[in-house]
Amino acid sequence: MPVVLQLQDAHKRYGEQALLDGASCALTDDQKVGLIGRNGAGKSTLCRVLLGEEELDAGEVVTSRKLRLGYLRQHDPFRDEETVLDFLERDSGQPEWRCGEIAWQFQLPEPMLHQPVRSLSGGWQTRVKLAALLLHDPNLLILDEPTNFLDLRTQMLLEEFLHGFNGGCLVVSHDREFLKRTCAHTLELSRGQLTMFPGDVDAYLANLDERREHDQRANAATLAKRKQLESFIAKNRANANTASQARSKAKQLERLQLVEVAGEEATVKFSFPKGNARQGTALRTEEMAIGYPERTVAENVQLEIEHGARAGVVGDNGQGKTTFLRTVVGSLEPKEGSLKWGHGCQIGVYAQHVYTTLPEKQTVEDYLHYQAAPGTTIQQIKDVAGSFLFSGALAEKQIKVLSGGERARLVLAGLLLEQHNVLVLDEPGNHLDVETVEALADALDRYPGTVIFTSHDRHFMHRVATEVIEVASGRVVSYPGSYDDYVYRIHKELEDGLRAEHATYCATPEGAATGASGDSQRKLSGREERELEKRLKSLERKIARLDDEKRALNDSLMTTTDAGEAKRVHEQLTALADEVATLEEEWLAVSGELDG
Repeated sequence: MPVVLQLQDAHKRYGEQALLDGASCALTDDQKVGLIGRNGAGKSTLCRVLLGEEELDAGEVVTSRKLRLGYLRQHDPFRDEETVLDFLERDSGQPEWRCGEIAWQFQLPEPMLHQPVRSLSGGWQTRVKLAALLLHDPNLLILDEPTNFLDLRTQMLLEEFLHGFNGGCLVVSHDREFLKRTCAHTLELSRGQLTMFPGDVDAYLANLDERREHDQRANAATLAKRKQLESFIAKNRANANTASQARSKAKQLERLQLVEVAGEEATVKFSFPKGNARQGTALRTEEMAIGYPERTVAENVQLEIEHGARAGVVGDNGQGKTTFLRTVVGSLEPKEGSLKWGHGCQIGVYAQHVYTTLPEKQTVEDYLHYQAAPGTTIQQIKDVAGSFLFSGALAEKQIKVLSGGERARLVLAGLLLEQHNVLVLDEPGNHLDVETVEALADALDRYPGTVIFTSHDRHFMHRVATEVIEVASGRVVSYPGSYDDYVYRIHKELEDGLRAEHATYCATPEGAATGASGDSQRKLSGREERELEKRLKSLERKIARLDDEKRALNDSLMTTTDAGEAKRVHEQLTALADEVATLEEEWLAVSGELDG
């Protein structure tokens, strides 16, 4: 496990805030590390420091000569009218055949390779950037919030990519489910310090709570012992017969030390307004079509949502989830059919980019006063502001200086001060840290009203959704299962090679798109095709079995304390990774024959 990148005694301040205060860490070329921390803790700054894009006030970044660093860029690196293939070739310097091979791993279909990259959705552009990243053959990746705005299918592809990636990586994310599935180590940035833990994010947080409780119990015992010693010394130090014992006890007292217990960081705590629980249908649509003047997104939408339901809206990016929510709240008129809310429904809306349109010159307190329902007292407004971590001087900050996470919290705080019995939320977890997303899920669990929402955060969807609405292929329908059932189906589709989203780009009649090059290829016989499909399935089963063995060995590596055993397990993991790589190459070759 050679160390390829180190941070040593790093110091970095912004104004009064110390983002790094003597922090140190080491990253190897085979560890997958999840970086967590509160909004504003300095995670993105740390990434920029490691990438050499920002200077430290003190300390240093040490890089190995073997380091080949890859960074998933958040900005747009594409040129006007540049196709996917043009970008991959320009960015990597690799030949066309190699670019096409890597693009295939991210399920970028052949017709898409010849489309302008900027005409693609954010999710597809992320796949293109990941393909470009892999073409540079890095041995350490830095991924800053890679799942933002990615749909479930693309998140799963990214997970598979990281599982199969042989190098190390540092992943910054607020998505606990994604971190748990991809990172075996956790690095926390808190109060300017970095703490590395050999376990996933759930194990780290559980261990942190256990250590805090243990230290608090140890301190309680120390304080009790100190009180006993002080009492004995006070009673016996003046007595000639017991003075020597008192001096001995005084030395014991000096040796007693309290363990420093880091207090819990401030956490958002809130509850949505409690109203009377209503019965019956909250929303009904009949033969509704949604979309825009120039195109229809979905037709014949027949839905009923009952009062008290928490309906999670799911579907790939670009299929129409946001269009559906905009129609539901009246921002768009239905193109056909009807939409009707139940009597007395009062609707509160959290739009995906609403925090970018806030009044810049208003202070936090001014905004909350403006949003509050008539009759709300100043103390109630202060209480809500404080529960969202806007107390004291922070409540007087102007909106223009707030971070994305702070603006998202402010909009949610404003919703609490209004009186709603229906909430429509479009990606409410984006830009919120792990703890705030968890607090939001808790609040929605307790909320007696109706919630219609969309989110790419699987943990949040699993916690909140009581029913599922799927937007796909021009339809909006109630999904006949739970959210976990939906996740399982998407996972199986990817495993089985079903690429439903490719229909958008490959909707030509069978055989019509082969062209001259297709005519020159020999057509497989039915028997040959069946043999290749059988071989493909066999390879997929072997790769899946080896992946399970790798995960079991990784778990063993995390728990063993014996150096010899750790070395043996690591050698087994290396051998398994080589075997999987060989099988995947064979799988690619067989799949290519079938595609041909």
